[in-house]
Amino acid sequence: MEVTVRAEVEPRCPTICRLWGTTRCRAGKDEGVRAVTVKPGVANSLSLVEDQPEPAPGEGAVLVQALAVGICGTDHEILDGQYGEAPPGSDRLIIGHESLGRVLEDPSGAFQPGDLVAGIVRHPDPVPCPNCAAGEWDMCRNGQFTEHGIKALPGFARDRWRIEPRFAVRLDPALARVGVLLEPTSVVAKAWDHIERIGHRAEWEPQTVLVTGAGPIGLLAALLATQRGLTVHVLDRATSGPKPELVAALGATYHTVPVNDLPFEPDVVVECTGAPSVVIDVMCKAGQTGIVCLAGVSSGGRTIDFDAGALNRALVLENNVVFGSVNANRRHWSMAAQALSRAEQPWLESLLTRRVQVERYAEAYTPEPDDIKVVLEFGV
Repeated sequence: MEVTVRAEVEPRCPTICRLWGTTRCRAGKDEGVRAVTVKPGVANSLSLVEDQPEPAPGEGAVLVQALAVGICGTDHEILDGQYGEAPPGSDRLIIGHESLGRVLEDPSGAFQPGDLVAGIVRHPDPVPCPNCAAGEWDMCRNGQFTEHGIKALPGFARDRWRIEPRFAVRLDPALARVGVLLEPTSVVAKAWDHIERIGHRAEWEPQTVLVTGAGPIGLLAALLATQRGLTVHVLDRATSGPKPELVAALGATYHTVPVNDLPFEPDVVVECTGAPSVVIDVMCKAGQTGIVCLAGVSSGGRTIDFDAGALNRALVLENNVVFGSVNANRRHWSMAAQALSRAEQPWLESLLTRRVQVERYAEAYTPEPDDIKVVLEFGV
């Protein structure tokens, strides 16, 4: 690739221009930073801002050149105006919370230029609550946490971003093509961490796992289950497309029948759809001393007629546990990085069904039928 750099600009950004071979120098103040933004609470307000200011040093010591951001259901809900909160003093939010980038500079010395990193999404509240004070900000008890690209912190969908060293996670250089999966993997790493903590309340030797939903979270939950040597079943509505093959490649079994028609009672269920009927069905389906982790988020507004008393009786008499899990802390991010390093890289690449350059950002945020994970790339 031919690299063209203006002589008068290059000395101000030697790392970007010389190391990463960008075809367009963007560090000069006259160029600005490209950023994908929304106006929180306003549907269809997505836009690409070409002249966003350089990230302020106050955002963190580590300056990172963006490589990619992943797009998930949370982003689409923000685009629909359902939620999202701009940073103080701004009426727009830079979105993007699934990050991947290369370090440009870190005066703290924690990272070296060229290191592959991702940014932890949630930051602890300023009070802090007992959990945030202990580094368990994913379990914040007062709701005053902030989140990149979601709540009061600028996101990662911009050419360059900054972050404090303690909120940056180094990745294996071999993950340069797939490291953008670290954030969703951290979510399921936390889910498995908590499943195992609950399981060890007694003698526990799980054998069978059911994952409902074969989106990115479900497939990554299945990956981590296979890495634990468990027998894995994945249930989804899709009868064609890439999902059945991805499940088979893990050595897992793919199902499209209703939960109640499955010929086994799982020891562990990781529910990733958020569909109310599926949530109820898996709680009833789990075996004795079973654990059901609810990782999918329901939209609400739907009612289902079911026998709550019978469900209560089954949960109590069978010593079952149902719990919800969302987000992750640094421990889980580190666990996720290890899990990705152990995974087959071609399989991980298969999850990234579309890669779209930032100039065509509107395409990236327009869902297509066979999408699993769509990635917005920054052309470096």
